[in-house]
Amino acid sequence: MSVRVAIMGATGAVGAELLSILAERNFPISELRLLASKRSAGTTLEFAGVSHKVEELTHGSFEGIDLVLASAGGSISAEFAPSAVKAGAVVVDNTSKFRMTEGVPLVVPEINAHRIRDHKGIIANPNCSTIIMALPVYPLHKAFGVRRVHAATYQAASGAGARAMDELKLETAASIEGRPFERTVIPHPYAFNVFPHNAPWVPEYGYNEEELKMVKETGKIFETDSVRVHATCVRVPVLRAHSEALNVEFEREVSVEEAMDVLRGAPGVEILEDAGANRWPMPLDASGRDPVLVGRMRRDRSQANTLDFWVVGDQIRKGAALNAVQIAEHLFV
Repeated sequence: MSVRVAIMGATGAVGAELLSILAERNFPISELRLLASKRSAGTTLEFAGVSHKVEELTHGSFEGIDLVLASAGGSISAEFAPSAVKAGAVVVDNTSKFRMTEGVPLVVPEINAHRIRDHKGIIANPNCSTIIMALPVYPLHKAFGVRRVHAATYQAASGAGARAMDELKLETAASIEGRPFERTVIPHPYAFNVFPHNAPWVPEYGYNEEELKMVKETGKIFETDSVRVHATCVRVPVLRAHSEALNVEFEREVSVEEAMDVLRGAPGVEILEDAGANRWPMPLDASGRDPVLVGRMRRDRSQANTLDFWVVGDQIRKGAALNAVQIAEHLFV
């Protein structure tokens, strides 16, 4: 079928990636409506060799639209997604606004695509770090039973959007040249520095919001409360693609060979390693690619029934835009 598609937040980093992926995967679009703020309205973006003018997002923007891919921020989705649903569209939302809302499916298609049809107009895309963790952990959970995951993330500037990526470039150049630099996106020195994720601190939990997303979303995606998740999220001066060190405890002893055999057949996962060369997945390997890369699998010698491994995934693609398009394909293709 031909689908009438609107992209909400079309001029952002995820919006640009949505356009690219829709074209790459030949999604059957009969009409494309690009929506953004009043400031961006009137600019043009190219899709499949055709220029499209960006329109100002209003509550009347969704008439005649079948699918809305939303990536304009949680407050924007909160305001405009209900209008899209009222107009008859299905919204696949990339923001955190609806993820834990009762009755809204939270979907990673390789894991719980069966939940897509449960929607009441809105389907939520999980947090990027959650997706990158969940893709390799879920098949291991199905095979061996996962009790606990301890995740330490190394998150790129792409997670904060295109402006943060540009700011990292400019700040790095200024630092090398010894010039002062005034940041407007990232609140701490970013070039040649790392710091705990700057998401809002939640004192009653002792976590920040980025860490809590990983803790809470995993259970909803896996459809179980039995998998405990602990996360420490860190920003690193990398432009694109998040890395995660995962320590996973199982219900029984699992060998490295058994776990790797499962992951070799897991959808959306790719093994990348050369132990002889001490070569494992890096952000540059994952940038611009779809799979989540896995390597450096080893037994945790400090604790029984536990494996440790390293994963890297493109936050803009599988962590956001690709996952949303895959959901749309289940709905319309």
